[in-house]
Amino acid sequence: MKLALIGFGQAGGKVVDAFCAFDETIGGHVVEAAIAVNTATADLRGLEHVTPENRVLIGQSRVKGHGVGADNELGAEVAAADVDEIQTAIDRVPVHDLDAFLIVAGLGGGTGSGGAPVLATHLKRIYNEPVYGLGILPGTDEGGIYTLNAARSFRTFTREVDSLVVFDNDAWRQTGESVESGFERSNRELVERVGRLFAAGEVSSGDHVAESVVDASEIINTLENGIATIGYATQSVDSNTSGILERVSRTSSSTHFGTEHEATNRITSLVRKATLGRLTLPCSVASADKGLVVATGPPDELSRKGIERGRTWLEEETGSMEIRGGDYPRPGADEVGAIVLLSGVTDVPRIEQLQSVAVETKETTSAIRAEQAGDLESLLDTSGELDALF
Repeated sequence: MKLALIGFGQAGGKVVDAFCAFDETIGGHVVEAAIAVNTATADLRGLEHVTPENRVLIGQSRVKGHGVGADNELGAEVAAADVDEIQTAIDRVPVHDLDAFLIVAGLGGGTGSGGAPVLATHLKRIYNEPVYGLGILPGTDEGGIYTLNAARSFRTFTREVDSLVVFDNDAWRQTGESVESGFERSNRELVERVGRLFAAGEVSSGDHVAESVVDASEIINTLENGIATIGYATQSVDSNTSGILERVSRTSSSTHFGTEHEATNRITSLVRKATLGRLTLPCSVASADKGLVVATGPPDELSRKGIERGRTWLEEETGSMEIRGGDYPRPGADEVGAIVLLSGVTDVPRIEQLQSVAVETKETTSAIRAEQAGDLESLLDTSGELDALF
């Protein structure tokens, strides 16, 4: 699936940069163009894989390249005012080759959380291609302002894109891990899941063609609306068994049956693990409206029966008949994997918690401001009384 990636803000730019590196490593042929948009000059300079001409600095007249300081209202204003500068970079993208746009943003900061929804609205007005969002939730320990920003941006971003894939940093943080190393590892986990999903179906000349192709239309039909989450599970296989000895051993029908049975059980187990393990956004699987199952790995290890059983199991878990399935062969790979995409999920405890904390934070902030306003008024009154004495 061919994508135009647009990273908005610091977190969005870093993820897009990592996405480009990952796509190059696996030969996924997914990234048709990569653009980074920011209000901070330093953040753009730190990127390695987004070309300089595709690094767009906005808001220079307002913030002078120093960022918006977690003010997402200012971030939205700057994005709206300078959207033509972003469009100039997009105009260089061969849109006729695209399957979709993907806007990536951290939802807790100022530039990404404020600007990403503005850009989504702009793109949907101009282009016919789907516009997806990839939103990254801040950790609960990052502070009330980031939670409030995320709650505001989440609602707006979800409304403006065709589907919003969400990654919850809290669900992936490990005990005792530093913030910096935690973000780096989380970004790798995120990029691998999203990269593997969108790489499915992108077949180049000489590639092994999937038995049941998962192409761009399958992903687009699954990502039709609402909130989406991705699961991924792998299991190592002995790559040495793919040579002459294996082909000789498979001349026995009983051995072949045993190998097929093992491959079927492996795929089925991985689909369950991907679904019930750590999703990018933990949720109630039963609340999903649609789903997609993709098996990846060496062609000889991808059991169609296993994929079908995994798809059927997911149908039962979700209660939805709109569960698609297919395979993504990767010759030479040393592991078998299962990618599970769930869309239209509605029962998400983290989002409910986010909204609750945001309401509490807003009420506390309002109370503090009212108290400060009262103190200031009292101070001014006292000052007036002193002036009258002299």
